[in-house]
Amino acid sequence: MKYIDEYRDAKLVKQTAKELKQLVTKPWVLMEICGGQTHAIMRYGIDQLLPPEIELVHGPGCPVCVTPLELIDKALAIASRPDVIFTSYGDMLRVPGSSEDLFSIRASGGDVRVVYSPLDAVKIAQEYQDKEVVFFAIGFETTAPANVMSVLQASSLGLSNYSILVSHVCVPPAMEAILSSPENRVQAFLAAGHVCAVMGYWEYAPISEQYQVPIVVTGFEPVDIMQGILATVKQLEEGQAKAANAYMRAVSFEGNKPAQAVINKVFHQVDRKWRGIGTIPMSGWGLQPEYADFDAEKRFNVEEIQTEESPLCIAGQILQGLKKPGDCSAFGQECTPEHPLGATMVSNEGACAAYYRYRLDLTKVC
Repeated sequence: MKYIDEYRDAKLVKQTAKELKQLVTKPWVLMEICGGQTHAIMRYGIDQLLPPEIELVHGPGCPVCVTPLELIDKALAIASRPDVIFTSYGDMLRVPGSSEDLFSIRASGGDVRVVYSPLDAVKIAQEYQDKEVVFFAIGFETTAPANVMSVLQASSLGLSNYSILVSHVCVPPAMEAILSSPENRVQAFLAAGHVCAVMGYWEYAPISEQYQVPIVVTGFEPVDIMQGILATVKQLEEGQAKAANAYMRAVSFEGNKPAQAVINKVFHQVDRKWRGIGTIPMSGWGLQPEYADFDAEKRFNVEEIQTEESPLCIAGQILQGLKKPGDCSAFGQECTPEHPLGATMVSNEGACAAYYRYRLDLTKVC
């Protein structure tokens, strides 16, 4: 545990908090754009250690949370079919669609299975060649390499019964959408370390320059997050706006080039709708034409499904850093982890779930 414990050193965290207190001279709004970081911040009380001038807001960094409602309904329509084995990561099963969730489909007799890798889904397709096997391919750049490898493996095995329901989104276009909004409050970003381990942070440099905001790649342990905040605030106080790396043990500027190459082989950029936010141009990935046979959306003819969000849920405003969970009238009342209105209350990386778990008394923190 040495290489984990040293990044949970309480003395280092408190020392960094002291440095921040001595450094900061004016209010700053920082957005972490990773649900894992949001939960670490809440779990370890990092936001409560910061000087009052520094406000953390929570961005669209949870892949479950930003998966649009119509994609959930498309998944439900496919999973309901008797000829389908629908596979997914476990946290997607409780995400509410318009009227039910994947757990409900399974309870009604649908063959819905939790897998830990899309390659597990490929193995199921090998074993049950009389069934259509579908994998719910959600995520940011982090999960893309494994998802595209499942397509390549199924192709090489000649599996005509395997397909993926794609809901992949990319971080840089979301950053630009937030920064270009007239309501934007964000003055700097803490970038997600695992995304950058795959993609590097070369894409962030033009965004920093264009919008004059620091973007600092940050890890997930308390010391990582505090050091990322410190590096960000130093830039803000000095009037700088650069893409920088505070997670050097895992991230390089160029990232994982072989992973990027295999992503580009199978995926191409497409417009993508984000739950609660709307369509962001060229913010997602879809299958290249040569791999269209593996597109579950087309295979099962569910492309035309349209939906409307619950008017009670303010997840979209939370994901843009405009509001916090405590600002929602339904939080902890109509919306709880047992009866969620939106995905931000369901996911292990959702901001609402983090506040519910660690900060139910929001009057002290919002």
